[in-house]
Amino acid sequence: MRLLALLVLLGPALALRLATTTSVYDSGLLDRLLEAFLRETGIRVQVLAVGTGQALRLAERKDVDAVLVHAPSLEREALARGITAEPYCLAQNAFLLAGPEADPARVREAESVLEALRRIAAQKAPFVSRGDRSGTHLKELELWEKAGLKPQGPWYLESGAGMGQTLVLAAEKGAYTLTDLATFLTVGKRRGLKALYAREDPLLLNQYAFHLVPGSLGEGEAQRLRAFLASEEAARIVAGLRVEGTPLFAPLRGRCVFPLRP
Repeated sequence: MRLLALLVLLGPALALRLATTTSVYDSGLLDRLLEAFLRETGIRVQVLAVGTGQALRLAERKDVDAVLVHAPSLEREALARGITAEPYCLAQNAFLLAGPEADPARVREAESVLEALRRIAAQKAPFVSRGDRSGTHLKELELWEKAGLKPQGPWYLESGAGMGQTLVLAAEKGAYTLTDLATFLTVGKRRGLKALYAREDPLLLNQYAFHLVPGSLGEGEAQRLRAFLASEEAARIVAGLRVEGTPLFAPLRGRCVFPLRP
């Protein structure tokens, strides 16, 4: 898998290493949260923006002190194995199917996201998958399985990249893709992609949770970041991030939509 080498250094010294999803990074949410955390505590953070699967592998090696991820099944496994601890559900938004204005598979007319995927497969319309074991990729695979399909063939492409780069590739190929709302609004929409299936659907809920990595070098600093993320200031930052008036996330304040405790 290709590691998305995004390093954000908030100042010359590092006290805390955080692995996070590319969607939280690309949307700008993390920048705002960590700027406020730095002002409050003086603790500087090194950010590695990768897929959830890679973030949890970094946690297993204790190469990071905390993770911010969005794949509940992998998170439960990590908690059960003691790789992570003390999860805090920070925010939620939704997944959607984006694609070209022409919509050759007529996804707009679908009655459900599963029907939308069946339409794409039946037309063999180009579809770009993350293909990187990220939370978004795992959600996509879950949806294909629920639709009774195993996508394969020249029409099914894998980017092996983060969400922003995947949306850029989908726009270039005139392809469909599954994306989170925040990255669609900050990247995909500006590339000419359309939100073709974006309805309220329990299958499309997207939850972001922060986990500590017990025994890591910066565990104490990670505890302080967790406390900050549980604050009202952090909740206001999450709720206040908008694009063209549309909120990118809703704060969860620790109330998980998908239970994480094993």
